[in-house]
Amino acid sequence: MMVMKTLSATAILLVLAGGAGAQSLTAEAERAVQIQDLLAELAIPGAATAEAVEQRIVRLWSQSGSDTADLLLERGREALEAEDYVLAAEHLTALTDHAPEFAEGWASRAQVWFGMQEYGLAVDDLLRALSLNPDHFGAFTGLGVIYEDLGDYSLALRAIEEAHRLNPNSENVTETRDRLRRLSGTSTL
Repeated sequence: MMVMKTLSATAILLVLAGGAGAQSLTAEAERAVQIQDLLAELAIPGAATAEAVEQRIVRLWSQSGSDTADLLLERGREALEAEDYVLAAEHLTALTDHAPEFAEGWASRAQVWFGMQEYGLAVDDLLRALSLNPDHFGAFTGLGVIYEDLGDYSLALRAIEEAHRLNPNSENVTETRDRLRRLSGTSTL
């Protein structure tokens, strides 16, 4: 919420000052409010619309505000889908260079590193994504998967618990959490 207050105050100052960036900042602030509302809706256990809400959040997270960055993300994801990891890494590295403050670029590139079994690089990118977007349930899920693959069930469980807190309706996250609780000897309460 502190970010929203800062964005809103900045937007007001720019509007009052007649700043050229006021419209884009206002759009960014509106998108941030919309995302927070959707995250609150997603966090309600048993929500019937959770999958649609999750997709809307990811769609909003994928909007960088830059046509160039959005194109690089799209091309990187297409290459990732085709399992062309080298091309995907090129596009997504160009994206992270062009827009280092865009969390989705880092989160997407982490998927490339995971596909290439470069777990250290994937973890680094996921942590960067989370530093930019601490609500990124996909990044927490990715960390959980990587740590589980590495046999660190305690760290895996901590990451998956965060993903579950943000997105309690994801069957995949719930199943992973329950499995990790058994593996780590943690109570299922």
